[in-house]
Amino acid sequence: MKQVRFAGSTAPAVIAGMMRIEDRSDAQIRALYDAARDSGVDFFDHADIYGRAMHGCEARFADALALSPAERDEITLQTKCGIVPDQGMFDFSYDHILREVEGSLAALRTDRIDVLLLHRPDALVEPEEVARAFDELHASGKVRAFGVSNHTPRQIDLLRTAVTQPLVANQLQLSIVHAPVIAQPLAANMAALEQSVGRDGGGIVEYCRIEGITVQAWSPYQSGLFTGVFLDDPAYPELNEALARIAEAHAVTPTAIATAWITRHPAGMQVVLGTTTPSRVREAARGSDVALSRAEWYELFRAAGHTLP
Repeated sequence: MKQVRFAGSTAPAVIAGMMRIEDRSDAQIRALYDAARDSGVDFFDHADIYGRAMHGCEARFADALALSPAERDEITLQTKCGIVPDQGMFDFSYDHILREVEGSLAALRTDRIDVLLLHRPDALVEPEEVARAFDELHASGKVRAFGVSNHTPRQIDLLRTAVTQPLVANQLQLSIVHAPVIAQPLAANMAALEQSVGRDGGGIVEYCRIEGITVQAWSPYQSGLFTGVFLDDPAYPELNEALARIAEAHAVTPTAIATAWITRHPAGMQVVLGTTTPSRVREAARGSDVALSRAEWYELFRAAGHTLP
């Protein structure tokens, strides 16, 4: 399993996302967990809103696995807070952050969260409140590291006017097909090209590279916002032909190559899986070790419909 720089150390290039486990049996969750661990994936991504009720998937993870203290110490648990679904709002207030962390700790049956991310930018954020919450959580040992999700460079800079804890990760939607954070900067200043429209968050990938923030790519096989996967989708014939051909050349699956397209990027990104199928976890993990050539990477980029001006 390829390792990337993360929070002053290293972490696997593939993360197991737990968003869809609520309806899985204990045996299925254990099989998914075992496939991840056997593949070198010891990093598990959660959020307080995953599940029909708050902390639902976190609780299923803990109930199904019943990890011993020693096994808990072997893994990284990441969770997120800030979305309030029942009120249709985002909330980065001091009280909300502390309350949701306590809920996650109880649901996960653990004494600490390894990484806490702020889930979606809160337009009403008060950086001083975030800083107070982060400092208190870190001092108490309840959270070891902090980051954000879906944040632009200036939103991160705003937090940093008060937050002194390092922000170690930014989780962004990214796949070969859904790649504005990569495609837009390549088409900058091309007035006649729709791809040049600024949807990349103001050079967010480059910003994260400069600032030492690890990009975590969510929905790595989706063609849009929960619109379905592009793998084997007849709407993407050129891309799937290229994926199949390159996969054969590297003796892996197209899923592995779709993973490798992200992990090939020199930013040292992590791929956040959403699958509950153990075989897909194994395929993705193998993909992280595939070193695509520059020509292969750009061929896939073009085959996904992006333009090189």
